[in-house]
Amino acid sequence: MPGDSFAFKEFEVKQSNCAMKVGTDAVLLGAWGGLPETGYTLDIGTGTGIIAMMAAQRSATFIDAIEIDEDAFNEALENCQRSKWNNRITVHHISFQKFAPYVLKKYDMILSNPPYFSNCVQAASESRTLARHTCNLSFEELVEGIASLLKPDGSFATILPLKEAEDLTAIAKRYRLYPNRITRVRTTCSKPAKRVLMQFSFHKAIPVEETLVIENEVIVINEVKERSYSEDYKNLTRNFYLNF
Repeated sequence: MPGDSFAFKEFEVKQSNCAMKVGTDAVLLGAWGGLPETGYTLDIGTGTGIIAMMAAQRSATFIDAIEIDEDAFNEALENCQRSKWNNRITVHHISFQKFAPYVLKKYDMILSNPPYFSNCVQAASESRTLARHTCNLSFEELVEGIASLLKPDGSFATILPLKEAEDLTAIAKRYRLYPNRITRVRTTCSKPAKRVLMQFSFHKAIPVEETLVIENEVIVINEVKERSYSEDYKNLTRNFYLNF
């Protein structure tokens, strides 16, 4: 999803200055996470503000969106202020480590599309390193802060690759946060899962487990490969994508 801006059905995301552009992971999490109708939502590492705006579209919650990178913060601030939900979204330029101990409210829902690479020298720029690598926000710090900010009946939703999902789940259990909903994401039916959507709460139960396939298998018509999206993926994201 390259380009300086990306248009959805009810909002537009400007992203020319943000290291991490609009991507499938963010759209999946924004569309999938189970939101309360009202209350308070927190988006950790908002980037362009896409997940915060998707949450505002899907619910009547008041949303705090935090972002450590200055360029991404400015872009998220502009995007959210231009949206129809600007009275319900507040964007904060702050690290999660500084935000968590001092915020006075508790949240009904916390969303995060977190950094997950552990090698802090992989990214080509400092801002992209911040967005993609755990050197500035470890899973331990993330989960510890989330556990302190969630209401007793609140939920936390995230998306990660498989190995990192296992690592975060193990850490979450130490803070008495348990997965109650798990969706493994496959590009096509013939490919293994590459991402896991997970929703946690303080209530321990057998999680509901599902699989989401994004694309149908490629077919060849007159020697031309045709790609199409699955009905499940269309149903999940049709309130957002223009072509669905």
